[in-house]
Amino acid sequence: MTVDLYDPLTFENLMAGLARHFESISKQSLARFPDHEIKGPGIYSLYYSGTHAAYRDIADGNAPIYVGKAVPPGSRKGGKVDVELPAIRNRLNTHHNSIDSVRNLSIDDFTYRALAVVPVWITLSERFLIENYNPVWNVCLDGFGKHNPGKRRAGGERSWWDTLHPGRDWAETERSGGKTTEAAERMVREFLGNAT
Repeated sequence: MTVDLYDPLTFENLMAGLARHFESISKQSLARFPDHEIKGPGIYSLYYSGTHAAYRDIADGNAPIYVGKAVPPGSRKGGKVDVELPAIRNRLNTHHNSIDSVRNLSIDDFTYRALAVVPVWITLSERFLIENYNPVWNVCLDGFGKHNPGKRRAGGERSWWDTLHPGRDWAETERSGGKTTEAAERMVREFLGNAT
């Protein structure tokens, strides 16, 4: 007979602890986000509780619609990292502005959770939360976290997110690539029907 020993340092056990801790953090209003003091790098999630028909299966605000990470400047290149910089705050500000600019979502319908994390764990934590929650804007409807590509790369193909949620100025100039609002909404409904 073999003994099944518990290993607290396996990926699954480490991340289960992260999920429990993350879920214990109170949600905050994204509409009132600029008033919140958030420092450091880490992970965050967005929650939706509005009336958009495509999201009716998650409109109770309990399942994340998006999970993201905020790494400090210099971390990609292995430079010295200043963890006092507001990396999470900067990412949430970008998302606040994206949601606020579209015509069929209201910033008042969004909340978020954020957790400052030791930089070496950020990417792993984000990956686990995405695998655990399967958020629609990460897994099905790409493009929410996309940045303005700038003048040199302007004119690319519009993302599925921008197809379903028009309004970001720079995305309006991109080619549709045959994507339609109806197809985007159908994708989301099918995904959420299968994911829940």
